[in-house]
Amino acid sequence: MLNLLACMEHSKDFIRLFGVRQNNLKGFDLDLPIGQLTVVTGLSGAGKSSLVFETLHAEGQRRYVETFSPYTRQFMDLLDRPKVDRVENIRPSIAIQQSNTVKTSRSTVGTITELCDYFKVWFSHAATLFDPATGQAIRDDSPQSIWPQLLESHRGESLLITFPISKPGKLKWSEIFSSLSGQGYTRALVPQSESGSESEGESENVHFELQRIEDIKVSKLKASAQLQVIQDRLKIEAKQRSRFVEAAQNALTFGRGNLQVFNAEGQSIASFTQGLSSPVTGQTFRPAIPALFSFNSPIGACPTCRGFGRIIEIDYRLVIPDTSCSIDDGF
Repeated sequence: MLNLLACMEHSKDFIRLFGVRQNNLKGFDLDLPIGQLTVVTGLSGAGKSSLVFETLHAEGQRRYVETFSPYTRQFMDLLDRPKVDRVENIRPSIAIQQSNTVKTSRSTVGTITELCDYFKVWFSHAATLFDPATGQAIRDDSPQSIWPQLLESHRGESLLITFPISKPGKLKWSEIFSSLSGQGYTRALVPQSESGSESEGESENVHFELQRIEDIKVSKLKASAQLQVIQDRLKIEAKQRSRFVEAAQNALTFGRGNLQVFNAEGQSIASFTQGLSSPVTGQTFRPAIPALFSFNSPIGACPTCRGFGRIIEIDYRLVIPDTSCSIDDGF
């Protein structure tokens, strides 16, 4: 039993091929380590392409394409099933074959092998945006992505799900509170400073007091005050997921993409934003696209060299080798 378990653990770290007989290959077995660089070398005609492209890549492509619908598969060019007894732990693959191509002044190893085409798509999905104002990462949050974060860090706690509101210039606080009450909202968190008045600073440095909307004294609220309307209060546990997702979606909608989480004492626990925007300055950013990581695109090219990797300038040391001479002296 121990040997069997050891073999199972061993197989997870390798792509295992049994009885490879493609073209001139003679039915051998092979383990290829996963997560390491493997180089296949040999004389011409030794079977390198038969192993790498016609066996390993063909089987990886075939199994990956099987996950698509029959309608999608009819538009794809598929490789033939390789001659092999069994393949275990195969991965989807990308094959980049050698080819003769036209080189230009912008050509690099990445463009000739077409690796750049894959990298810029990969980078656009893996990129993280950082707020220029704070240096903190900005993420495009959703109720589905917020829930596991709260479940991991605040499981079992009762939290308040809120959204911020500020007073537009042409409205009165009394009109806003009347509208909130008409929509079924009953409580809000009102910022309080040490002197008892609201602060105009950052919300995380301010203590919030839970009040019923009908009891908030409008005369003590400044025009610049920002209240946190309570969308829901719930205990963070697995069975509350659907309730949280609904509350968070409503909070993001009414908060114009902003949602905050408070504990029962009115202390801010976390803030989330839907869409790429700074929670401090409100500046919005566009999501990363492949062109942003391409030096062949005006969006991603260096503004100095324009993607060429070099700058053509006048070297005045060559134009004027002897600066002590004047034009009159025969320069």
